[in-house]
Amino acid sequence: MFGSEKRSSRSMSAITTLVAEGTTIRGDIEFDGGLHMDGSVEGSITAKSPQAVLTLSDKGRVSGEIRTPNAVINGQVKGDIIVSERLELAANARIDGNVYYKVLEMAAGAQLSGKMIYQAEPPRQLSGPGAQAESEDQSDDEHAEAEPAQA
Repeated sequence: MFGSEKRSSRSMSAITTLVAEGTTIRGDIEFDGGLHMDGSVEGSITAKSPQAVLTLSDKGRVSGEIRTPNAVINGQVKGDIIVSERLELAANARIDGNVYYKVLEMAAGAQLSGKMIYQAEPPRQLSGPGAQAESEDQSDDEHAEAEPAQA
């Protein structure tokens, strides 16, 4: 009742790819949109868009790194999980690796054998007086090389 609308809209993103139960993929996966996994993957899983969501069911297995903005994990993962936005570890999640997250929700029963590492916003490169002076120095050098020396 409380907050259920918010949760259901978040986890009910459009599933564009399905790895069915009984399917094993040996190799890396790159996906866009929503990837739902009931099968297993021996390789890395990488999202190509900032809205992508990986859902690993209780039947799903991954041996490799997972790198995605959003993930709901309820199966087994042997490898690191790097989530730039939101990670949900459901009750049957079994993780053997480090977890890098910005927002984490962990249900009772989820198991993690590794480190939990909070990742704040990535550092941003600000343009400031130092950056401007450096670019001016480079352009002065280029002009000096372009002009012939006069005797």
